[in-house]
Amino acid sequence: GNKCAVFALQTLGYDVDPINTVQFSNHTGYGSWKGTKLPAEELYALYEGLQANNLASYSHVLTGYVNNAKTLEQISKIVSGLKKDNPELIYVCDPVMGDDGKLYVEKAMVQGYKDILAFADVLLPNQFEAELLTGIPIANEEDVRKAIDALHNRGVGIVIITSVSFLEHKDEIAIYGSCKDTKEVFKIVLDKIDGYYTGCGDLFAATFLAYSHKTKTVSVACHKTASLLHHTITRTKTLAVPNKELAIVQSKSDIESPSIVGVVTKL
Repeated sequence: GNKCAVFALQTLGYDVDPINTVQFSNHTGYGSWKGTKLPAEELYALYEGLQANNLASYSHVLTGYVNNAKTLEQISKIVSGLKKDNPELIYVCDPVMGDDGKLYVEKAMVQGYKDILAFADVLLPNQFEAELLTGIPIANEEDVRKAIDALHNRGVGIVIITSVSFLEHKDEIAIYGSCKDTKEVFKIVLDKIDGYYTGCGDLFAATFLAYSHKTKTVSVACHKTASLLHHTITRTKTLAVPNKELAIVQSKSDIESPSIVGVVTKL
């Protein structure tokens, strides 16, 4: 995850202090892996070390995959502390819990992410994760709007729901976005690319953070992000990268300035 996010953010000119909550030999899409998980208390100790040396002055915090509920609780404490020191800090949360109707974290994480919504400025769930957080089954566009409204009502300013797919449009994939402050609501539709590619969510979250900070317009930032993902996945598929590891380095020029694909519709 951080391998994708850090490279993208640094390419776009952002200095990053990455913390890995897991240190694995390879991602879990492989048949096996070795490595360690960072205990929750050690994560907080790292934050305390940064605070003690006046190094915890950040403009953004981005979180992705978290391996247990206790670590998520520590993240809540850390983000709360950082926001107290800097009320302008933007917390971008990718609530990684599952996909395609399958939960792949412990059930306690669902409530943990519901609790963390109070701190999230930007939320980037996929369709299944949005359903988990709101309790609203998403089968059509009206359901998406209801889920977005529910998340706004929990305090989230910007909601982007990714990987939305309806039965009547199996060859397409959609992204729905909404900004509470500007009242901007939109969808982006692209052709679906077959296959599963590890790291897409991490790349999406990192580049959306950067593009939205630079452009200040949510739909423009999201369209650039979606286009980048499309080009990166296409390149990965074309290069036949082993185990579908995203061709991140080969996509550096796209990260810097992606050519736009897909259609944006204001809702």
